[in-house]
Amino acid sequence: MTIRAAEETPTDAGRGDGTELDRFGRPLRDLRISVTDRCNFRCRYCMPREKFGLDHQFLPRDQILTFEELARLARVFASRGVRKFRLTGGEPLLRHGLPDLIAMLAQVPGVDIAVTTNGSLLAEQAQALVAAGLKRITVSLDSLDDAVFRAMNDVDFPVARVLEGIAAAEAAGLRPLKINAVVRRGVNDHTVVDLARHFRGTGNIVRFIEFMDVGMTNGWRMDEVVPGDEIVRMIDAEMPLEPLAPNYRGEVVRRWRYRDGGGEAGVITSVTQPFCGDCTRARLSAEGSLYTCLFATSGTDLRALLRGGATDNEIAAAVSGVWRQRDDRYSALRSQATAGLPRIEMSYIGG
Repeated sequence: MTIRAAEETPTDAGRGDGTELDRFGRPLRDLRISVTDRCNFRCRYCMPREKFGLDHQFLPRDQILTFEELARLARVFASRGVRKFRLTGGEPLLRHGLPDLIAMLAQVPGVDIAVTTNGSLLAEQAQALVAAGLKRITVSLDSLDDAVFRAMNDVDFPVARVLEGIAAAEAAGLRPLKINAVVRRGVNDHTVVDLARHFRGTGNIVRFIEFMDVGMTNGWRMDEVVPGDEIVRMIDAEMPLEPLAPNYRGEVVRRWRYRDGGGEAGVITSVTQPFCGDCTRARLSAEGSLYTCLFATSGTDLRALLRGGATDNEIAAAVSGVWRQRDDRYSALRSQATAGLPRIEMSYIGG
């Protein structure tokens, strides 16, 4: 995808409606909020146990933002144009009292709230999440093959428990769900069609994600990437597909519809067909650092402002200043040069 030339859209100010524009004219619309850096899985493409073992030092409790601090920052971001909050981790359902935060965020007018989870704790928490105001949820499920799934999460967690969580979420009213599956060649690519078949006709949408070079510890190699076009061909051979238009600017998924009316599936092609040109996402780590790209090398400390007595206007000015200087487009520039750059781990900023 071609990045817009900076001169096409003035970016030294917002659009007059609170929306901030970066150097390439991309608006600030989405905020990914990491509520914890901890996870109970050790997926090798995200938190390999060699790096995140028993001796790994996660963030101390006093360094993690409180719910009140997160809600305050959320209101500030909403004032700068954000219209969607997505709660991530680590695994967000590990954060005690998460429904309380959702209830706080639900008070921010005009903003959609979603959660991305591995589904391991969803059966127990689905009702409380909905009661707090959650309307949408995405569940990570890389394979329906139990042996493959247990190997990928690397904690021997069974598929059946995630499926129980999905059923509980549906019963609680979180329909349709989105199901995310990272596809890695030689690991789970042979189970792609089974996953698509399972959710076809249910109203839920499976989104297959190309294995990405997030962080520095997941052993990424280009020859283990299964291109989105190949995934589409695999599914189409058994369940014919036709393309769908994006729902909105900045949607990361390439949408496909089953020709027989059985619903839709999608592919997220950050490696082979980057979507940097329409990226509208900022990321907030659990201890309050603002990142402007999934592949960022550094962030901006907002916790210091929060705890140092800054006003909302001062924090908003800091957010605006960071976004207006944003020129990230790692995936569009991916090369041997970018591959060597230090990158923040995905588990730290939520993917």
